[in-house]
Amino acid sequence: MTKNPKWEDLRDRVIYGAGMAVLGMLGIWLGGIWFQMLAVFVTAVMIWELTLMVRLDAPTQGMLLAAFTASVLSGLLATEQTGLILSLLFVPAIVGAVMMPRERLTFFLFALGIVVAGWGLVVFRETYGVVWLFWLIAVVIATDIFGYFAGRMIGGPKFWPAVSPKKTWSGTIAGWVASAIIGFIFLGFTNAGNDLPWISVALSFASQMGDIAESALKRRMKVKDSSTLIPGHGGLFDRFDGLLGAALVMLFVALVVDIPEVRF
Repeated sequence: MTKNPKWEDLRDRVIYGAGMAVLGMLGIWLGGIWFQMLAVFVTAVMIWELTLMVRLDAPTQGMLLAAFTASVLSGLLATEQTGLILSLLFVPAIVGAVMMPRERLTFFLFALGIVVAGWGLVVFRETYGVVWLFWLIAVVIATDIFGYFAGRMIGGPKFWPAVSPKKTWSGTIAGWVASAIIGFIFLGFTNAGNDLPWISVALSFASQMGDIAESALKRRMKVKDSSTLIPGHGGLFDRFDGLLGAALVMLFVALVVDIPEVRF
């Protein structure tokens, strides 16, 4: 039987997506040192992949920068001194940018976003509890799944063909609808305000923009995937680009909106 090209990547998406979702959910649920180790590992790997995209000829430098990032992030998670945290957050991005022979500003911005997200998610989980991280992941997964199926079943005009030729408006809007539904579901058992559904949609859009931003980076660097870490399916950056975008927006929202603590 001939495979439908529309669904040729569905099996890999399901297998790897489910595996990483389970691992991530377990780390979030356990919290503490377990979630910290997971966040440090994922952050370091994404910095390594980012380095490879900019400097494919320097794998050793990428590994050294990843190890340095892991050390800095571990130190960040061990201190509560605000001044030290604000200083150290920029260090891996600055050091990495100096090491790059080109695209220094591009590297700096992406690296800073990765480190801030890695540190911020751990702090967010410790401050507000596990529920809101489950909400974040649910929004990102719903956006991806509903966007994938709607885009391939409905099709239609492309969202931003110059950067991401596969994304359609139908898939984009389906992701927003799915995320709003997630927001309404979480309203049922949390004391969040009525703004949660539209905030969920905002996170959904941020997730889509994270995906598009990484697609733009790969096109700019002329690479297909961030790495070959996941056989036949790219790297962690390819899988977590949407989560990265949504996490950064969620952390910003936490600065300007009163978020109730919810714990099981």
